[in-house]
Formats: sequence, C-alpha cells, structure tokens
Amino acid sequence: MPIRALREFLRYEATAGLLLMASAAIAIVLANTALAPFYGQLLNVPLSITVGDSSLAKPLLLWINDGLMAVFFLLVSLEIKREFIEGQLSSVRQALLPVFGAFGGMVLPAATYIFINLDDPLSLNGWAIPAATDIAFALGILALAGKWAPLSLKVLLAAIAILDDLCAIMIIAFFYTDELSLVTIEGAALCLVGLLVLNRLGVSRTAGYLLIGALLWLFVLQIGVHATLAGVVVAVAIPMRAREDEQKSPLKKLEHDLHPWVAYGILPVFAFANAGVSFAGLSLASFFEPVPLGIAAGLFLGKQLGVFVPVATAVRLGIAKKPMGASWPQVYGVSMLCGVGFTMSLFIGSLAFEDPAGDQTFAAPIRLGVLCGSLLSGLFGFLLIRYGGVARTDSPTGKGTGSQEA
Repeated sequence: MPIRALREFLRYEATAGLLLMASAAIAIVLANTALAPFYGQLLNVPLSITVGDSSLAKPLLLWINDGLMAVFFLLVSLEIKREFIEGQLSSVRQALLPVFGAFGGMVLPAATYIFINLDDPLSLNGWAIPAATDIAFALGILALAGKWAPLSLKVLLAAIAILDDLCAIMIIAFFYTDELSLVTIEGAALCLVGLLVLNRLGVSRTAGYLLIGALLWLFVLQIGVHATLAGVVVAVAIPMRAREDEQKSPLKKLEHDLHPWVAYGILPVFAFANAGVSFAGLSLASFFEPVPLGIAAGLFLGKQLGVFVPVATAVRLGIAKKPMGASWPQVYGVSMLCGVGFTMSLFIGSLAFEDPAGDQTFAAPIRLGVLCGSLLSGLFGFLLIRYGGVARTDSPTGKGTGSQEA
C-alpha cells in the first residue's frame, strides 16, 4: 500500500474508532436512564419500501444491520481486494505475519467460547462472536498512543483486522445464513451475470455496479442469504486497474468516496443502535453466565494469545520479521487490541441468535460480553503500547533492522 494511502486509511479508521466510542457510550447511557423506552421505540420504528404489489418492511434496527452494514461490507471488501492486489497482503513475505496472527486470532477465541458453552447447544451458536476484530475501534485506541505507536504496529493491526473481516464474511456466508429460497435465485443470478459483464467490458463508472448491487441486495435478502454479502460481491466485480485516461482506478475512487461516509456515519450509527445494553437486573453473577463469559474470555484471553503466539513463533523461526521499531510488549499490546471486537462481534451476535419471532433473550448477554471483552482488551492493549517502550536497535544508525512489512 503506498504510504500516503496507508496514512489516509489509518486516519479515517482512527477517527471512526473515536466516534464509535462516543456513540456506544451514548447508547449505554440512554439504555440505562429514563430515556430507555424512547431508545427502544426509536430502534423499532417500522420502515418499508413498496414497489407495486411488493413491499419490504423492517424495523429501523434491521434496516441498519441489513442495509447500512451492506455498505460497510462493500468498503471492507474493497480494502481487502486492494490489499491482496497491491497492498500489505500482495506478497507471501508481506502477508505471513498478519496471516499467522489472524488465523490464531480466529481459532483460539472461538475455541475458548466453545469450551465455556459446551454444555448448551443453543449457546454454542455464538461460537464466532469473539473471533472478529473491529478495525475502526482498535485503530482508534491505537491512535490514542500517538507517537509511542510505530507505524509498523498500525500496519500489522490493520492487516490482521482486514483478514479477520474476510474470515468473518466467510463465517457469515457459511454458518449464519438461512436455507435458500428458490423464488428469487434467478434474479440474483442475473445480477451476478450483470456484474460480471460490466467487469469484463471494463466499465469504469461505478454507478452501474452500485445499481445492480442494490438489486442484488434485495434479491439475496429475500433468498435468505444475509444481505450484507451483496456488498462483498459488488466489491469483487469493481475493477482494480485504472484505464489509461484515468488517474485513479474505479475501486480506489469508490473506496475513497465511501470511507468518510462509513467512518463518520454508518459505523457510529451501528454502534448507537447495537451497543445499548441495559444493566437493569444485572448482578455480578450475570457477568459469569456462559454466553457473556465465553464472549469476554474469547475476546480478551483467546485473542491476545491466539494472535501473539503465532506471530512470536513466526518471528523466532525466521519466517517473518518483527514490526520495525516496536518492542515485544508493544506487539503483545497489538495482540490485545485485536480483542476489541465491538462492531463485528455485535453484528455476528445478532445473526447467531437471530429469532424471527423477535426473542431478545440473548441480546443483553451478547452486548455485555462484547463490551466487557472489548473494554479489557482496549485498556490493557493501550497501556502496553503506550508504556511498553521501544525495541532496541541492532544497526549503528539507530533505525533498527526490522521491517515495516506486517
């Protein structure tokens, strides 16, 4: 990734993280004050789209989770595609360290959750909740460390989080979708063909891709596949390479245009809509119930060990290089920040225990576990990075011998 593009990416994500914190805090306050009924009523306001005899009606919360998050997944998928073609994941050497970290950071948190919830088949549906990393929230916390956080750490954290998001998308596709309905599959297939045709013809105007993507979103919503996956498909179809008469490729232009809307609008709105957990009736014992305990332990313990152990092993074996200018405590701090699951964890939780009848039995435990695990990971990760010192340099120039390749 060119250094200017990297800095722009990090700037957006860091600011989004700070807005996420503020939005989540406001939601928690509203859910625990006299304004709680207003907060609940707001999220349940019914909204519908009617075209002829067809109508699509959902409460505001589901429009946010199914609609706005499709745009979020579109942006994430654009970032992933760019990273694999020309960024931090474009070569085996560059991708090894975050690949090792992301793999361990998916497996161990899920295993931790499964171990704690092994006796309850229904609770086991949430096994993937602690496996995700919220890139905006994590980078927002890292930004608070300022000059004490080397750029190489930000690159490593961003690369691991992007890979986590890719894995989360695959998890949603394979484990959290309903049985397919054959009624609208043909329409979705035609949209896929349309996107492929636009790509093969080298169409650079993104309006056509987005229009077909909107139709695809409606079709997959009716099919039963989670509608956010439409954003992934559109991102895959949008060309990465620029034509000779273009200064910026369609993918990079759309990514640049979407980033502020997602960072400053969609993610804070999602946080506001999903973070409002009420502490009414909760006791100390509530924190140790299987679902919140499994999520919190997976995010805080599973993530830090799942990321750090493979990363440290790869460096020690000479397979990959440690981030330049960073000490081992700081690398461990980044591993902890990967336990800030927030947006993605809440989103996966809403899918894992989704009930058409509107049963909200698991809503509070999910939010409680995600908030506790994310807060602990963010706090201790920040402290390690801020006060973990700088690695000693081996070169006489004092610039270190490590690589900024993450």
